[in-house]
Amino acid sequence: MKLQKVVNRLQKLHPKEIDLSLDRIKKLCKKLGNPQDKIKAISIVGTNGKYSTIQALFSILKETNLKCNIYTSPHIKEINERFVFNNQELNDEDLANLFEQIEEANNNEPITFFEILTAAYFHKASNYPNNINLIEAGLFHRFDATNILKENLASITCSISKDHLDWLPKDQQTIEKIVFEKTSTLLNSNIIVAKQSTKETMECIKKTIFQNKSNKVFFNDDFSYSVNENDFFYYEDKFGGLKLPMPNVLGQFQLENIATAIATLRTLDLGVKDEDIQKGITKITSLARLQEIKSGKLKKLANNHKLFVDGSHNPLGAKALNQYLQSLNCNKHIIIGMMANKDHNEYMKYFKDISSVTTIDIPNQPNSISGKELMNKLNSFNNIQYKDNINEAIKSISLKENDIILITGSLYLAGEILKLN
Repeated sequence: MKLQKVVNRLQKLHPKEIDLSLDRIKKLCKKLGNPQDKIKAISIVGTNGKYSTIQALFSILKETNLKCNIYTSPHIKEINERFVFNNQELNDEDLANLFEQIEEANNNEPITFFEILTAAYFHKASNYPNNINLIEAGLFHRFDATNILKENLASITCSISKDHLDWLPKDQQTIEKIVFEKTSTLLNSNIIVAKQSTKETMECIKKTIFQNKSNKVFFNDDFSYSVNENDFFYYEDKFGGLKLPMPNVLGQFQLENIATAIATLRTLDLGVKDEDIQKGITKITSLARLQEIKSGKLKKLANNHKLFVDGSHNPLGAKALNQYLQSLNCNKHIIIGMMANKDHNEYMKYFKDISSVTTIDIPNQPNSISGKELMNKLNSFNNIQYKDNINEAIKSISLKENDIILITGSLYLAGEILKLN
């Protein structure tokens, strides 16, 4: 209760949810003694794969007995997920106390919710100067609150695609502009660039960071991986090859994220051994990223059928999801809810051979599109229906043996689903 009260106050400090600027966060962090200058950080930018890459890094670093602090956004179920220190999520009481400290230092000055959360993270993280900080950038990066570090260990550039276009002028809604926003201010240290969806995007990244003096490591040029039929995958870079067990997370896109994490840790001199990598990738926690729901209220409704939830919400995420679905020899049923500012038809066009689509409302999200409106927009699907809640949606699907259900379209929907389950 105390935590929620503090959160409610912090959310009212600025009239806008997002107001791209570094002035307010710098001013507050200066009052706090510039804690961001006292930490060892790996920054993670991009459109897709940031969270999964962080979780792969975290799992491997734990095997190396290195302590981590982690800052991610948005949260799926509880705000505590965004604040990991010494390998543990902060509990309600400690998080509320942290927020109150930052609230007092801010002294009621206008600041966005994300900015004050970021200042809180930096302040707490500075208490653990030897820990590795895994910091996920928010919107774009150039004017993101996390972009006030003066130095870091590395910057990881995950897959970049068109998303959040409503924050850009109409004439600047291009992949070139998005790449510029995400990579033009990366620090001079090490830059590891993940596999990109197109050659054009990779070349655009290379062009944008050309004058950056960092040590640069690119997928395909400097590291790569391949999948072997005998249930292992092979990673290779200038340090040699690694025969690795298949990880405990699903989807080809997860192998791309894991390969990027491995490339980062082998580039940095952190004492990570090959066996740490081999063990770590089989223990990854990945919330709402092609996560199978194996028990709970919603699983009971699905009976013996596999039920997945995935928070992807842009076309590149849909493409990666469909790639996994196409590898399965069964009927696939999609339940979808989305935010209003997304390109709904562009997202759904990547899904092929879908047995049914059910649109639903996202609870507690005023900025979401209604399930009825979404159904009307997705008129290229003949087998589409609307239900106003997830229980009715699952119960309405006519399932045959081995069929699967995938709930997708929004991280906010994924959070509601996991809480309800």
